[in-house]
Amino acid sequence: MKLTVKEKVSYGLGAVGKDMVYMLSASYILYYYQDLLGVKAYVMGIILLAARVFDAFNDPIMGVLVAKTKTKWGKFRPWLLIGTILNAVVLYFMFAAPPALDGAGLAAYAAIFYVLWGVTYTMMDIPYWSMIPAFTEGGKEREGLSTLARSCAGVGSALIIILTMKCVPALGRLFGGDFISENDAERYGFQYFSLIIAVLFVIFITICCWNIKEKSTVNVEAPSVGQMFKTLLQNDQAMTVVIAIVLINCSIYITSNLVIYFFKYDFGGAGWNNSYVLFNTFGGGVQILAMMILYPLLRKAFSTINVFYLSLFGAVLGYATLLILAFTNMSNVFLLFIPGFFIFAANGILSVLTTVFLANTVDYGELKNNRRDESVIFSMQTFVVKLASGVAALIASVCLSVFNLNNDTEAVVEHVASSSVIGLRMTMTVIPMIGLFIAAAYFKKKFLLTEEKVEEIAGQLKERREA
Repeated sequence: MKLTVKEKVSYGLGAVGKDMVYMLSASYILYYYQDLLGVKAYVMGIILLAARVFDAFNDPIMGVLVAKTKTKWGKFRPWLLIGTILNAVVLYFMFAAPPALDGAGLAAYAAIFYVLWGVTYTMMDIPYWSMIPAFTEGGKEREGLSTLARSCAGVGSALIIILTMKCVPALGRLFGGDFISENDAERYGFQYFSLIIAVLFVIFITICCWNIKEKSTVNVEAPSVGQMFKTLLQNDQAMTVVIAIVLINCSIYITSNLVIYFFKYDFGGAGWNNSYVLFNTFGGGVQILAMMILYPLLRKAFSTINVFYLSLFGAVLGYATLLILAFTNMSNVFLLFIPGFFIFAANGILSVLTTVFLANTVDYGELKNNRRDESVIFSMQTFVVKLASGVAALIASVCLSVFNLNNDTEAVVEHVASSSVIGLRMTMTVIPMIGLFIAAAYFKKKFLLTEEKVEEIAGQLKERREA
């Protein structure tokens, strides 16, 4: 039975909500605690990476719990709804640090709530993506839903990119008064903005849970943690995809963590926030259009694998252009739209493709290992995406510490040491380019699931099930 429009829209809304939450955390947690609240950059880097190490144990266990769940609502939706509610609460408190805290107390607060945020996000993210193979058929239907979901996720991410630094100062002054400092306005603004995002998150996921049901699944014994790791090691294609995801997302997240500092301390000027918002508005729009329009157009002419390589090349081209422009006399934000177009468009398309590739590895794993482990495979995606954000945050925090970029620095270009500016530029462009080159080389060597191979596997599985 084909997916209905209501099912597609509901699933897409869920993606919008959850990626709004994820992008708010991934892009602004370092800025909130380091630049606004004064936690040392290297301390935040350690906290963010340590939380990801914890997730190395938490995420796979969550995948096993989902696989073992049996309720009249299925095995995915109960965890999806519970995890969403808990994550929304934690998100609010994570961006509502008590003003009385400072020093070690503030760092401890950040560590506790960031770890809790990661745990609760895992509770909903794994079942969300694991549902795709459970209520779709392989081939075009699954690719279509994966594309839709990733496009909607991109919309959620883009909305945060576009709205955050426009809404945060305004909300801060609305609730904090007109006479508070810019720093305090942003601090209060993040608290109320996170509350709005948390409420929308719960509403969107509730709609998703209400309208989406598992249509078919393969009844298999849920794996133990040991069996799960064995299964992942045996599914070489799943491991190839998740390693590529780590490299790609780490590269992109380094830039997303540092771009606000680029505008504040490099591009500079009293109107840096307006330039930053304008750039992000453009980039968010490009990301949405790339997933919804550019990706389908490219798919008409190229295979998914060729679109993947084209996107990687476009991202590298964008970073190279940004690096060149950064060493010119920048005075017009519109010039930055050129590299921004390539980077944001590539990010949107790559986020769609990696999900499509990972969904196909579920069928591959079932054929090879005689197990259908949706939750196990997609738990790895959840973990590696968060791992990438942790590693990227650590690299960004090292950059900020080494080059002494923080809220004590005057927010105008002439007061920032040239070495600091050059270090910032190199970190947010050269390191991502290296990561993307490695991802392309590794993927080309290891990935085998061409479109023809996927169709062949789907046919073989159909014959096996009918036998």
